[in-house]
Amino acid sequence: MKTALLIVDMQKVFTSMTHTCLPNILKLTSHFHTHTLPLIFTQHGHTKAELTPPLLNQLVKRWGPSGSIAKGSQDWELMPDIAKAAQDYPIIHKNTYDAFINTNLAEVLEEKGIERVVVCGVMTDCCVDTTSRSAFNRGYETWLVADACGTASKKQHEAGLNGFGYAFGELLETAEVIERIQ
Repeated sequence: MKTALLIVDMQKVFTSMTHTCLPNILKLTSHFHTHTLPLIFTQHGHTKAELTPPLLNQLVKRWGPSGSIAKGSQDWELMPDIAKAAQDYPIIHKNTYDAFINTNLAEVLEEKGIERVVVCGVMTDCCVDTTSRSAFNRGYETWLVADACGTASKKQHEAGLNGFGYAFGELLETAEVIERIQ
């Protein structure tokens, strides 16, 4: 089954949430790269127009302009290790939790003949969970890598994992993904 690794929003603004998951994400990116398997990265951000009233983007309405990630800002940039890993791969720029909405992610997956998506990144209970559920709902077998995701708290992390694992796809650890994908 043709499989892609989807690395969600590993940006500087989320650095504090990635101390545990970043090493596992780097293991996964290295494994997929070594085995010539597709990697796709997402990067969340809002344009100046989206951050200026009247606010039309629901995330900006929810978090406010100062609580949202401005495209081109330092917070918007990918973390250095991730930026290096992403150099030769697609980066999907998004402005909502779901990486399929307002983007070409579906087309990228379709062009590559992808049937299974392995998802990791941040935030477990927001963009990772929403994008993973959307992948499932679009017909992709979807694995969520529990130890390669991070969020603001253990409680939020577990809530995101539990909701996804109950009805949408498999929850795996990094070592399990590496063992299964050769």
